[in-house]
Amino acid sequence: MRIAFFLAVVASFGVTLADEIYLGFNSGSTTDSKTAKKQADFEREFEAAQKLKNSPGLFNSIRLYTNIQAETEDTPIEAFPAAIKTNTKLLLGIWCSGTTSIEKELKALTKAVDQYGKNFTDLVVGISVGSEDMYRVSASGVKNKAGLGQNAKTIIGFIKDVRESIKDTTLRRTPVGHVDTWTAWVNESNKDVIDEVDFLGTNLFPYYEDDKGNAISNATSVFEFALNSTEKVAGNKQVWVTETGWPTSGPDFGQAKATLDNAKTYWNDIGCTLFGRKNVWWYVLRDSNPDNKAKFAITNDLSTTPQFNLTCPANSGAPSSINNNTTSAGSSSSVSMMSTIIVALSMTFALAAWVA
Repeated sequence: MRIAFFLAVVASFGVTLADEIYLGFNSGSTTDSKTAKKQADFEREFEAAQKLKNSPGLFNSIRLYTNIQAETEDTPIEAFPAAIKTNTKLLLGIWCSGTTSIEKELKALTKAVDQYGKNFTDLVVGISVGSEDMYRVSASGVKNKAGLGQNAKTIIGFIKDVRESIKDTTLRRTPVGHVDTWTAWVNESNKDVIDEVDFLGTNLFPYYEDDKGNAISNATSVFEFALNSTEKVAGNKQVWVTETGWPTSGPDFGQAKATLDNAKTYWNDIGCTLFGRKNVWWYVLRDSNPDNKAKFAITNDLSTTPQFNLTCPANSGAPSSINNNTTSAGSSSSVSMMSTIIVALSMTFALAAWVA
């Protein structure tokens, strides 16, 4: 009786010490002019992400697309030491498209583990094997000239290569997954990839859904349909929102218009309902794809004053620790969580003594 009461009280705090919700941005290996980013560039980017004015939370995680430093063969990307210096969590990326081997990616990762040790591996929250590869080889990907991709069988082989490579390292318990579009995940021919991964990363962009009525006024419905469809096929696997956002400038796409006002509306209606509830890597703090005429960056030249106000509306449903409209939102969130944990631990010890 006492044990049951003890467990119920601990559960009532809703605190799982092993769980953490990640909040961050995507980061390419080059700038929007195709210049290779150096450590100082990554540091400036990561610091700007953590210091955004009116941020609704602490954006202290970065999703990368490759382990390899731009303009090198297999040198670890300089985002790694930048992350260590700025205490930035990393969702690693392994580039898989247009190749028959990820040996160089794994070599760069092995070098980084050897060079930086736990200072690096303790920051790694997951490893994504590929990005939108299965979409690119799908009928819609080919129609949209999305470029070279990979089929499910190849992605599964690469995932197994990653698991084998990290099995004797401090990354051995790191979740290994794949990032793709929701349309790729719901494609039955890709089901074996779902069975193989620890998490499904999904890229969700109502802006590009021109066959679904993609005006900003319908963005929430389009987004929720795509996310719910992915979660339905995921079963008991976690679904991480690895890319989402709305462009601040660029061409019309169907009914979608790229404007600052629409980017802010999307942030309010979509972002503020996700932050603090799901793992989210927003697209994007800083543009890095010069071939994309739609520009998604929420800040110019990494200014900590964004192009639009990041404050979440009071009725957004965002958790109170996230819906904090100050520049120290992340710190306040951390303090709030720490206070909750301290209270929970105190009660746990007291109840444990009582049960004994």
